[in-house]
Amino acid sequence: MATDFLPINGTDHIEFYVGNAKQSALFYQYAFGFDLVAYAGPETGVRDRASYVLRQGKITLVLTTSLQPDSEISEHVRKHGDGVKVLALWVDDARKSFDETVMRGAEIARKPEVLTDEFGEVVISSIKTYGETIHTFVERKNYKGPFLPGYKPRQSTYKAQPIGLKYVDHCVGNVELGKMNTWVEFYEKVMGFSLLVTFDDKDISTEYSALMSKVVSNGNGYIKFPINEPAQGKKKSQIEEYLDFYKGPGVQHIAIATDDIIHTVGELRRRGVEFLYVPETYYEDVLDRVGKINESLEELKKLNILIDRDEEGYLLQIFTKPVQDRPTVFFEIIERNGAKSFGKGNFKALFESIEREQALRGNL
Repeated sequence: MATDFLPINGTDHIEFYVGNAKQSALFYQYAFGFDLVAYAGPETGVRDRASYVLRQGKITLVLTTSLQPDSEISEHVRKHGDGVKVLALWVDDARKSFDETVMRGAEIARKPEVLTDEFGEVVISSIKTYGETIHTFVERKNYKGPFLPGYKPRQSTYKAQPIGLKYVDHCVGNVELGKMNTWVEFYEKVMGFSLLVTFDDKDISTEYSALMSKVVSNGNGYIKFPINEPAQGKKKSQIEEYLDFYKGPGVQHIAIATDDIIHTVGELRRRGVEFLYVPETYYEDVLDRVGKINESLEELKKLNILIDRDEEGYLLQIFTKPVQDRPTVFFEIIERNGAKSFGKGNFKALFESIEREQALRGNL
């Protein structure tokens, strides 16, 4: 068995560059039930940006806004709208992670750096991936603070109500036509990931549009990155719409796990989060396809939650509409009851739903 040259403990955090972090932070606290745990900005000695750190379960989101019009952050937001800049990976050794990946061809985004404050030290380093997205390696074994040095503990006056979000299940990247295999090879060669599953346009297509997708995973399976590219279809696919509006490749969606999807989605809907609509006809024969499940089909139908099964069990999933005005980043809520797959049986229903939204936007 080859040793894993890039051992990863899990997702450390996901950082969004946004137009207004203060307002975005309140949205994620209210709608998604995240707690505000830390902050960096002018009040903490950071002059050029403001960052709000939100947490629920093992998920940490960082929302960052530039305070200057001509910064890299402002340029990112101008070009892409609100979007994911950093997919940070929690490692035991950020220097070794950096050296091993750069040696194998990774492009440097940030050389290893030691950050310190009264809570200890964190070592971080970063490499580039698709588009302007980066992977940051975070080594925090000698740190006891709320997030990273430079951030101060911060609580909101708003008391967030958590909704049962547990951890990041997977993060999906959209890349240009013809680039999917390039990035799959990057993850295999540079990061030591392996190819988990492949979907082609026969698996994922409707009358109008199609996409190709490959899923790569790290050694222990904690990190899973599906990579999508458009495939030829009669009309514009959702991937092309994303690339058009994001102005290039980037993170398409973040899938978050829950143990009780009925509770989680019920709460999200009650708080105004919008989801893709799947017609009631989907539920007429779904149990013929997936077999016995523990949940009430009526409850799932009422909340519009999708069901799929693989050899190891079943899963329940649902997708939000984009969480900003550009039709780009969205979230998936997923509950796994043994299933290790990604809901292949739901792709057609899902894509038709996305196409209805695209048509409303005039982008099909």
